[in-house]
Amino acid sequence: MANPVLVEVLRGAVVESAHRGAVAVVDADGKTVLDIGNTARPVFPRSAVKAIQALPLVESGAADAYGFGNRELALACSSHSGEPEHVELAAAMLAKAGLDSSALECGSHWPSNHHASIQLARAGGEPNPLHNNCSGKHAGFICTCCHTGIDHRGYVGAGHHMQEMIKEAMETVTGAAHNASHCGTDGCSIPTYAVPLRSFAAGFARMATGNTLGLERAKAAKRLVEACMAEPFLVAGTDRIDTKLMQAAPGRIFVKIGAEGVFCAALPELGFGIALKCDDGAERAAGVMIAAVLAKLLQADAELAVKLVEFANPPVESRLGARVGLLRPTAALV
Repeated sequence: MANPVLVEVLRGAVVESAHRGAVAVVDADGKTVLDIGNTARPVFPRSAVKAIQALPLVESGAADAYGFGNRELALACSSHSGEPEHVELAAAMLAKAGLDSSALECGSHWPSNHHASIQLARAGGEPNPLHNNCSGKHAGFICTCCHTGIDHRGYVGAGHHMQEMIKEAMETVTGAAHNASHCGTDGCSIPTYAVPLRSFAAGFARMATGNTLGLERAKAAKRLVEACMAEPFLVAGTDRIDTKLMQAAPGRIFVKIGAEGVFCAALPELGFGIALKCDDGAERAAGVMIAAVLAKLLQADAELAVKLVEFANPPVESRLGARVGLLRPTAALV
């Protein structure tokens, strides 16, 4: 059975496009709060689970050994836009371990922030691995290796001890087996595993509350979630939906995008974890979905709900900036 249409794109008063998807919301006890579509279908979370992947950085003692605070931990969980502040902080993290960008095995691409790309090109520069949106995460991996005495070379490989630590954290937090038969390779070259969407929602409920994680892992999870909420710009960047949603309710919303229309989120005050997938991978529709879900769950705060509803109904504009339509969540979602 097909997932329901959750987002419509209107031009004028006519629906021009539609996006199907699934949404899971789970509480701290593992009970279902909201379930739309096929949340049992395995999906690749991509970058939406970087906060879980960063647990070994904190648990190993590396974060404290290198003096990392909220800024560095937020960048370790980020899919940043390659703006100067992101690039400089990733370089500084590596420098704490006595290394530079040549240690990164994530590959290079131009900054996703248009202004940052223009600045780099005008200066005659070319992108390097620090501009990769995953450089903060990879810097965290490398620092973990260096602190624990593991050879960081080849750290992206499925058999490397760093990836085994990440796999253990992912399985423990989500409660789902991460099997080789459901393993793919992420854009930054590390393994990524497809597991049910509802497992990611349960995992972020645990990240937000520490429930069933044990004392040390619960402390590490809380520290990472709070770091991201404290430094939303470093998690994403200028005009990014992750950043804007967390800035709308400081310290109350954790949200992280993943490629191909995935979002994971947590609401610590409610103990809820959220995971969603837009079937066609459209980021524009996934942004509407996460904003609409957050507005629904936080409707008791009328002022905040109004802000979130605005994010859930973004305009479609002409090249002249005229409003010619909008994206909107369907009744199935709201």
